[in-house]
Amino acid sequence: MPPTESGIDPESGIDPGSEETFGHPLEASPDNALDDTLDLHLPPDITALFSEELLSATPADSPSGGVLLDHIADWGPAATVAGPFQLVPVRIERDLPLVSAWMNDPAVAAFWELAGPQETTAAHLRAQLDGDGRSVPCLGVLSGVPMSYWEIYRADLDPVARYYPARPHDTGLHLLVGGVADRGRGIGTALLRATADLVLDHRPQCGRVIAEPDLRNIPSVAAFLGAGFRYADEIDLPAKRAALMIRDRVHRHLL
Repeated sequence: MPPTESGIDPESGIDPGSEETFGHPLEASPDNALDDTLDLHLPPDITALFSEELLSATPADSPSGGVLLDHIADWGPAATVAGPFQLVPVRIERDLPLVSAWMNDPAVAAFWELAGPQETTAAHLRAQLDGDGRSVPCLGVLSGVPMSYWEIYRADLDPVARYYPARPHDTGLHLLVGGVADRGRGIGTALLRATADLVLDHRPQCGRVIAEPDLRNIPSVAAFLGAGFRYADEIDLPAKRAALMIRDRVHRHLL
C-alpha cells in the first residue's frame, strides 16, 4: 500500500516531502525539515529532455501506457494557475537520477523511506513498471520542467481496497514535490485539483479519485479539501490511521 503525503504547506497545498506512497507510516514533518532539505536545481540538459517530442515518447503498449489506467501517456497537459501541468510516465534510464535525488532529500526520505543508492529507487520504480500497469509512476512536469513525482494507481486493485468500501475503477494518488523552489509557492492545491481532473477527464469509468493522508497531517487534509476532495472517513491502515479523502465525479464542479 502506497505511503501518503508528508506535511503539506497550508499555503501551497504541498509541503516539503509531500507524499503518498506504498505503505510507509506518515508522521509530522520534523521542525527542521526545511533546513535539512536539499535545494536541487535542474541543469539545462535535464530540462531540455522534456521537449514536446519526449512528452509523447512512452510506447502506448507499455504498462505505463496501458489499459488499466487508460493510457496516462496520452492524457496531455492540464491548465493551472502556475502553467501547463502534465503527468509523464517515468522512464528509468532517463529519470532515475532525478527521482533518486528527490528521494534522498531528508524531508522526503522521512516519509518515503527510499533514501540510499539509486538502485533503491530503481527497485521501487521497477516494481511498478514491470507490473501489470495498476500503478504508474510519473513525473509531474510544470511548464516543461519536471518538479514532482506522482503515482497514479488503481485503488480498487490495491491492498488499500481492503480497508475502505472500494468501488470499481477507484483511482488513487500519491505524490511528492521535488525541489525547494517548488514548495510554498501556493500551487500545491492547484496541482492536486488538476491531477484529479486529469483522472476524471481521461478515465470515464472512474467515479472517484481517492487519497489516504495521515490523519495527524492536518495541512495535508486541508490541501485535499481545497482541491475538491471530501473528508469521507477515518480508516486504520497497517502503518497509520488515515483520512479517506474522496473527490467524486458527480460533485467535481461543485467543490
